[in-house]
Amino acid sequence: MDILRLLPNGISLLRLLAVPLTVYLLMSQEMVAAFWVIVAAGVSDGLDGYLAKRFDAVTRLGTYLDPLADKAMLIAVCLCLVYLGYLPGWIVALAILRDLLILGGVLLSNVLELELKVEPISISKLNTVLQILMVAFALGQPAVGLDLPQVVSALIYLVTFTTIVSGTLYLARWMGAWASSGGQAIAGAKSQ
Repeated sequence: MDILRLLPNGISLLRLLAVPLTVYLLMSQEMVAAFWVIVAAGVSDGLDGYLAKRFDAVTRLGTYLDPLADKAMLIAVCLCLVYLGYLPGWIVALAILRDLLILGGVLLSNVLELELKVEPISISKLNTVLQILMVAFALGQPAVGLDLPQVVSALIYLVTFTTIVSGTLYLARWMGAWASSGGQAIAGAKSQ
């Protein structure tokens, strides 16, 4: 039973280790192999979450490792697809900017000792799903001959919308936490 409780984190770790392999395959123009590694990573993401809940194996390490593996894969693949000309650079820059905004807000909240609940919001989850679909359809053309440029364009606009909305909502959460502290956190941090 203990092995089963370690399995979700092991799967997340393997997904993280698959990132350099995926980048190598993409940059070597091994699109079919890269496509299937990415599909396997997507399936493993659902599997590790299911196993963690099923075997009551949710760990603190897993709560960091799982999203880290997801983000690392998504950002690496997106950057490769921009470099290879399958996605516009601005959409990837916007997504990375939003992630940096969220990370910066969390770090600043910790420094200022603000009470901020960091839980994914629904539109953020939708944004991640749309980003994955955007990558899948953009990579689908060179990998498996799936030529649907209108679908890729629609997904780019949907990702743009959900990125802006989710980034704005996270910023509003941070501002709300700061306002509820009465601005004391910043004044206290300056005096230290």
